[in-house]
Parts: sequence; C-alpha cells; structure tokens
Amino acid sequence: MEFNTRLLHGNYQPDEGTGATTVPIFQSTSFRHKTAEELEKIFAGAEPGYVYTRINNPTIEAFEKRIAFLEKGIGAVACASGMAAISMAVLNLLEQGDELVSSAGIFAGTYSLFMNLADYGIRARFAKTVSVESFAAEITGKTRLIFVETIGNPKMDIPNISELAELAHRHNIPLVVDNTVTTPYLFRPFEHGADIVVHSTSKLINGSGNSIGGVIVDRGRFNWDETKFPKLHEYKKKYSFFAYLAKLRQGIHRDFGVCMAPFNAYLNNLGLDTLGLRMEKMCSNALALAQFLAEHPKVAWVNYPGLVGNPYRRLAEGQFGGKFGIILTFGVGSKENAFKVINNLKYAYNLSNIGDLRTLVVHPASTIYASLFAECSEEEKQATGVTDDMIRVSVGIEDIQDLIGDFQQALNVVQ
Repeated sequence: MEFNTRLLHGNYQPDEGTGATTVPIFQSTSFRHKTAEELEKIFAGAEPGYVYTRINNPTIEAFEKRIAFLEKGIGAVACASGMAAISMAVLNLLEQGDELVSSAGIFAGTYSLFMNLADYGIRARFAKTVSVESFAAEITGKTRLIFVETIGNPKMDIPNISELAELAHRHNIPLVVDNTVTTPYLFRPFEHGADIVVHSTSKLINGSGNSIGGVIVDRGRFNWDETKFPKLHEYKKKYSFFAYLAKLRQGIHRDFGVCMAPFNAYLNNLGLDTLGLRMEKMCSNALALAQFLAEHPKVAWVNYPGLVGNPYRRLAEGQFGGKFGIILTFGVGSKENAFKVINNLKYAYNLSNIGDLRTLVVHPASTIYASLFAECSEEEKQATGVTDDMIRVSVGIEDIQDLIGDFQQALNVVQ
C-alpha cells in the first residue's frame, strides 16, 4: 500500500451505522456509562472506554490512530499544540537532575523550552553541529534523551537519523525526532531507528492554517532501562512495550490538561487527507524557487538542501526519497533589505507559521527568535544559524510562475 492509499484507507473505516466517511466531531466533555462497575474498570485501565475528553475522545482517537499508522508506530497521543507535544514527550522521560542533548538549529520555541527546563532542575546541552561527534561530545551520565528535527528550522541542517539512533542506543537512551517539516510523506524516523516522534500538526498535517495541535508517536521498541528510567520500568512491567504511552496518557498528559480539542482533531483529520498531494507540489515549488533565488544578483545566499553544492544534499536525497522539503531561507545583505522584500511581496504572507497551502515568509531574527536572542550569548546566536538578513520561506502550492514573479518584483526594491 503506497502513501496516499495508506493515508485515505489505513486505520480508519466509514462509520458502521451511518456509512459516513468523515470522522464525526464528538463535542462532549465526558461520556456516560451504564454501571458504576463499568466506569470503575475503565478508570483502572482494565477495560477500554471514554471517560473525559481531557483524557480521551473518539474524534481525537481517530486522528491519533491515523498518525500512528502513517508513522508506523504502536500508538499516539494528541496534544493542544506542537509545543505541548514536545513538552510532554520530553517531560514524560525527564526528572530533576537529568539532561537532554539537542541540536542547536531547532525552532526557537523548542530552544526556549529546553533552556527554561533549567528552572525545574533539567539541563539542556546543545550540540554545536548535527554531526554524531558533536552530539557524542555532549552526552554525560545524566543524559536521558537526544532530540533533533529532521530539518533544522530555520538553520536547514540535516542530521543523519540512523547514526544518531545508534549513538543514542549505545548509551541506552531514546532518540526523539521532530518530524514536523518532513512529515511521514518524506520521512518515517522509526524506519531509521528513532524511538519517539513528535509533530506540530498545526503545520503541514493541517495544511490550511485553521487549527493548532501536536501529536506524540511511540515506536514501542525501546527497552526502558531500570536505572535510567525507573518510573517507566514500572510501567513496562504492566504494559510491556506500551509503557511510554501508558505513562504519558495516565500521567503528565492527563494531569497537565494539554489535550487536543475535538474540533481541532476534526480539522486536522480533514487536512491530513491531502497531505501527500500538498507535499508533492510544495517540494517541487520549493526547489524551483530556491534555484531561481540562487541565480538572482540581489540575493546574497540561499540555503535549501536541494541545491547543488549544499552540504546536506546527498544525505537529504537519501533520507527523504529524492525530495528536499518545503522550507528555504535566503539573505539579502541586511535587515533593512529583508524588510523591504517582505513588505513588497504580494502572494507570500508575512506570518510566523510554516506548512500552509499558501506561501509564507518571516524575518526570524526580529520575530520568533527575538525574545530568545535577548537571553543568548553571541556564540549561542550563531549556533542557531539565524542572521539579520535572513528571510524564511515556507513554500505553498501556488503556481510556480506566479511565485517566482512575486519574489522577482519584491527583489527589485533592493538597491
């Protein structure tokens, strides 16, 4: 079964009673049960069932099952946002005194979260590059996980997931991968040894910019070491390979109240239907736009893995099936020039999101990285890959001739 067939027919069937092919919205806070004994068993985990939407809900569960099926995981837990998913994914593993190792060129919100974990006695170490050697240099006896994005946003660096998985497993720790910018259409981290996958579903999975969400998927293969993960080891005794998901759903996810809303799950389910079609067009457009910008005399530099000469091109081609993603960055010499270009674009919207049907642009240094940079050293700023003249582009499905024409006329204002 190929991707789009799996997408439309995998792990979901039309409703038995009505024949409806669209997942209905169960807009209910809680669910009635016929007997007290029945509800007691559900609360005890002895029987499946729905209790309260903060814990589980049929609409949300349908979405979770589809994502788990696409990622080839054993199960998933949906969250209110991508940041909620990342927070829950790592906090389900970490305790006071623990450490994590992350790549530095990640989304600013994730970077900020990891820095702020210090307030709770958890230290984040950032690898200087995405090489295995750089990650290995940051691992200590307190390290409990490695975290990476499949393509650094917006640094555009690409880690070798298979090699990082081997490194993590040599140290008996899991590899957590943010697959937001590639999605299961381009890449399935579990096939390369990753242990946990997270998504901001607000981006490409939703595709229309109409609802936020996040999801955590477990591969179900990691053998939770008793000395490093004592609490998970207790769940392992009862739930076997479902230990991580059981602890997550029965613990921090439930207690923090970060559940996805049923209506958002419904909208994300609708968006998911066209993921393959959108990714195909967006990747094609991104490559063509990057090639145009690379030849433009007023563009100082372009960073896109699909360009000839890009240091990650060969790795990206192998990992992502000959495609290179939907994001590119380019520079025009100064912040002033970057603002001029952004302000003169007609089709590309200036907003801080990615993965929409429409092409989106943003100036990262003055927006999504502004508060983070106020707290960073100059060395830490450079490690993110963000420069004052950088424009990040999330390429949409518009006709490529119109996109190129839009960027051409906007670049004409640069002196």
